[in-house]
Amino acid sequence: MAGRSVTPKTPGLSVSARKIKDNAADWHNLIMKWETLNENSFTSATKIVNIKIATRFKDKLEIECDNIASDDRSSPPDYNVELEEHCTELLGIFENMTKIHQKMEKLCSTTKGICDLEKYHHGDHKTPLFHTWPTPYFYEASVNLLEMYSKELKLKQTIVQEIAHTADQDLLMVYLSSWLYQPYIEHSSRVMLESMLLETGHRSL
Repeated sequence: MAGRSVTPKTPGLSVSARKIKDNAADWHNLIMKWETLNENSFTSATKIVNIKIATRFKDKLEIECDNIASDDRSSPPDYNVELEEHCTELLGIFENMTKIHQKMEKLCSTTKGICDLEKYHHGDHKTPLFHTWPTPYFYEASVNLLEMYSKELKLKQTIVQEIAHTADQDLLMVYLSSWLYQPYIEHSSRVMLESMLLETGHRSL
């Protein structure tokens, strides 16, 4: 979790300031959970790719039961139980990432509500709630973070849907690399998050 503020106590934060501070901590915690899921899921993604590469010279793994000239309802001869297990694991992690993304959307919406409320009460007079950031800055940072994670989630959805059905080795390696390095989550996201934590007192000045 985001570290507690080590700055001197103030007479008291406003309702908006407290909510913004809570949101900053929530952003930190959600991003840390996302990163943990991403790192843990890389093992499953790697095993899927290894299995696909090992069987690249064989016929496709998906064999329709109608093509089996038998009443035996057991799995087709080339059916790979291990592959299915790892795909199920990867799908489960993707679903957890989707839940995190939904919470990010809620944070963004909440921050916008706070900004609208502050503007209603104080107009365009942008008095910082903490140190230097006008309230709209928190919404802008939230929007930028959400945009990155939204794009990354769509990429991961594509990978989850395609990785077990792709026979091309080069494409499999692209999927694997993309999953680990998350191209849509830019380095600036870390700067924005840390700046938000610093501004709200979760990091020491």
